[in-house]
Parts: sequence; structure tokens; C-alpha cells
Amino acid sequence: MASLLLGDYNDLEVARETSIGLYLTSDDGDLLLPEKYVEAGTRVGDIVRVFVYRDSEDRLIATNLRPLALVNSYAGLTVKDHGPAGAFLEWGLEKDLLLPYRNQRRDLRIGERVFVYVYLDEESDRLVASTKWKQFLSQEPFQGEPGDAVRLLVADETELGYPVIVNGTHQGLLFHNEVFRPLRLGEQLPGFLRQVRADGKLDVRLQQEGYGEVESATDTLLKAIKAAPGGRLPLGDKSLAEDVYRRVGMSKKVFKKALGALFRQGLVLLEPEATVLK
Repeated sequence: MASLLLGDYNDLEVARETSIGLYLTSDDGDLLLPEKYVEAGTRVGDIVRVFVYRDSEDRLIATNLRPLALVNSYAGLTVKDHGPAGAFLEWGLEKDLLLPYRNQRRDLRIGERVFVYVYLDEESDRLVASTKWKQFLSQEPFQGEPGDAVRLLVADETELGYPVIVNGTHQGLLFHNEVFRPLRLGEQLPGFLRQVRADGKLDVRLQQEGYGEVESATDTLLKAIKAAPGGRLPLGDKSLAEDVYRRVGMSKKVFKKALGALFRQGLVLLEPEATVLK
């Protein structure tokens, strides 16, 4: 047996069956997997993978539902309701996630999407959220070099661009001129490190720089053309930048460079609003 990871997935053994569900065993005691979450054929002795949290009566409980955020992670979630203790966020479970008033930077509207960090409150031993996500970022120097591939999570939008979480640990900035469609709080994107600034924050981009960028885009575009019905991709020199980004994930500028490279190689035929495999 092992200690429970509250707010995360656990692989636990079925200890016994009851009329209300299965009891799973751990070093922290047995906990209930309610009948409605029990998959058919599960028996005593089986190992099941469940998410563990506390119910409305503070009891440890297991579920096979998949939450939108785990403990010690960032996420974009929607405000569902307000209560005496704070706002409640929809996160994919029957019990909503509490965002205490002390963890809010401003008043929040029902239906509003907010970017939060989810953590285990030591006083209450409950999972809670905080919109003051910057305090949970790593203070260690970022381990990476310009040009490295990174994972981006959209945290906010400012006049300069989109603040993002880079590789789940550090803050970065994705400038507006790098983005060709609206981004959503909590959206995950692949990107590349542009530079590490003197203050330790990062500048990032969605495309690789230099020749590698065009080479990568050319390969991506060729795959998209081959995958299109009849080898005809409905994108061309006259297509809107928004359509280009939506379909192949690159700027119009980079798209035109990749298109030119494929044409020079004799691989495609060009139409104003379509590209055809030759």
C-alpha cells in the first residue's frame, strides 16, 4: 500500500464490496468508490485508477471522473457560483473547486473564465484554487537555450501579448505579433524559447526562427496537403491569415515561404485559394 495523493490519480486495491460501492485500501485508511463510478466486472483484489479528493462532508472519496486540473498545476476554469467562503469553479467533478476570497485578485462574475493554480491548503487539507498564480512559479533559473522546444499554457492577456506558463514552471511572454488567432485562458500550445531575460522571465514564440522555421513549416504543410481530400488543401496565396493559422498552425508569412519552397521543388500546383499535390 501507499499514502494517498490527494488531488491526483491513485492506483488502489479494492478491499471490499458494499451496497453503496467499493472500498479501496491505502496507508491513509479505506475510502469509498461510489457505486455509480464502479466499472462493470471490478472485483475485490483488483487495482483501480481513481482520482482522490474530499467530498462536501470532508470525507476522502474516489472517482473515475477526470478533473480539469490536478493538485499543484495551473488551469483555466469557469466560475460556476459564489458562496460565503469564495467562488466555486467548474472542474469536471460533482463537487466544485473552491476559490477562496483571499486568493482572488478582484471580484469575479459567474460564467467568467479564470486562470488559477490548484494546491492543497494545509490548514483545511482541502484542494483550493488561487488566481494569484505567479507566487507558485519556480524561483530557480530556467534550464533551457534559445530555440528549445517548450510547452506553453496561456495565463493572461496584456497590451504586449499573452503571459504564459513555460514547461509548467516559469513565466514567459508570447508577443501579439507571434499570434494569429485569439487564445483562450488555459489553452496549451507548443512553442519555442526565444530568450531568457535579465529578470529571469522568458520570451517565447510559436515558430522556430531562421531556416529551421521554414524547413519545419514546409514539412508541416506538405503533410497537410497529402492528408487533404484529393491532395487539395483549401489554402493559397490569397487565403486569410486566420484561415492559414487555423488549418496549419503557422503565420501567413511563414506559410508563403513554405508554399514557395514546395513549388520550387515541383511538388505542388498553386491556385489563389488552394494548393494541390502534383
